Amino acid sequence: MAKTNKKFYVTTSIPYSNAGPHIGHILDPLAADVLARYERIKGKDVKFLVGTDEHGAKISRTAKAQGKTPQELVNENSIKFEELKKIINLSSDDFIRTTDKKRHWPATQKMWRKLVRSNDIYWKKYHGLYCVGHEAFVTGKDLINGKCRDHQRKPEVVEEENWFFHLSKYSKKIESAIISDKFKIIPESRRNEILSLIKSGLDDVSFSRPAKDLSWGIPVPDDPTQTMYVWCDALVNYISAIGYGSTRNIDILKFQKWWPADLQIIGKDNLRFHAAIWPGMLFSAGLALPKRLFVHGFINVKGDKISKTVGNVIVPEELTKKYGVDPVRYHFLREFPYSDDSNFTYDKFEKRYNADLAKGLGNLVARVLTLAQKRKIPSRSNKNFVVAVKEVEKKIEKSISELKFDDALIAIWWLIALGDKYIDEKKPWILDIDLKEFKEIIGSLLYLISEIGRLLAPFLPETSEKIVRQIKTKKSIILFPQLN
Repeated sequence: MAKTNKKFYVTTSIPYSNAGPHIGHILDPLAADVLARYERIKGKDVKFLVGTDEHGAKISRTAKAQGKTPQELVNENSIKFEELKKIINLSSDDFIRTTDKKRHWPATQKMWRKLVRSNDIYWKKYHGLYCVGHEAFVTGKDLINGKCRDHQRKPEVVEEENWFFHLSKYSKKIESAIISDKFKIIPESRRNEILSLIKSGLDDVSFSRPAKDLSWGIPVPDDPTQTMYVWCDALVNYISAIGYGSTRNIDILKFQKWWPADLQIIGKDNLRFHAAIWPGMLFSAGLALPKRLFVHGFINVKGDKISKTVGNVIVPEELTKKYGVDPVRYHFLREFPYSDDSNFTYDKFEKRYNADLAKGLGNLVARVLTLAQKRKIPSRSNKNFVVAVKEVEKKIEKSISELKFDDALIAIWWLIALGDKYIDEKKPWILDIDLKEFKEIIGSLLYLISEIGRLLAPFLPETSEKIVRQIKTKKSIILFPQLN
């Protein structure tokens, strides 16, 4: 397909690098990867950004506890997140680190000065509750029995003088952008959640912390006594990676090409940051808002949120080494409706693997190619299969636009069931079957599995390539060995 001038810029939230990745960290990049691959196939010029958030008090405390410097700690963990590209086969083309002084720091300083020029940064004495786990100030509404609902710890009482951002000034503009879908939030439940929060009133937010308390971070421009708080640091990664803050003409053009983002993907715990604070900053700086924001749920393990304390942390590499890359991709795309929380168990993983991959896709491809090996049979279109494939393509397009990857895969697996039904009805293995009829049956099935392979490309890229290769060579190699 010929390239078009259309671009597609997709970002993920950047994980905090006080520790390495667990399976909860793969939802953002996996969703973004499917979309990036799909848009490339359609001919768009795609940029797919991932990265790591590397500043803050928690980094300093964790590093100290491990006898390391903060830089040593984030270097170790950032590499682990970069390795996700290989572990789950991501097609990302950029990785931004917030400790990058050449690309990221100039962008944060430019953003800060833009907000100052808009008269949206002011000095204030502040008394509040600070959750180190979230690296954020919280209110009583965020607590359950006086503790953070996510970290199950009481927040620290903090009283200090900081720079504040005048977020409340932009409440109406943010609300209007969301209601009009100029800034579209998916799914509807998250859209309603943030609109309810905005309706109750957005508070101005602390934008810095004293350097004596938060030394590991980016200094506030023109005020070395203060360190930038997470908002003007981490959130700016989406534009620092595409040239914002640089004075080089090539970077200025790069930023003009890619911004605004076509889609930003985040977890539900980041909703307020990305659907209220980030748009407020962009309005203040005179920049366009992202076109869409998708908010997904959590992966729980054995019914609990993933936590070292609970002892239910599973690292992605553990799964891919045991089952393979595409089976892991398939499970999280098929088993986890992205709009809701879902529970992971090994038992559920293996049942889905055996039913859908080994007995489903793998078995159909093996059956067809085993029969095709007997004679040199070319692929041939079958009217009914052509109609079915076109119908599934429409369903996939709709499902992907809504980020309902499970629905897209269900549609593809309907084609697999169609192939199984066809081969069982025609029984091409019968010895006295007419050769012409045999070639027609097998040729039609070769067409169907080649189309299934093509449609799987954004979801299971390795498997897609294997199917294409096996059809060319007519050599059947087991795609997914049955698990005992």
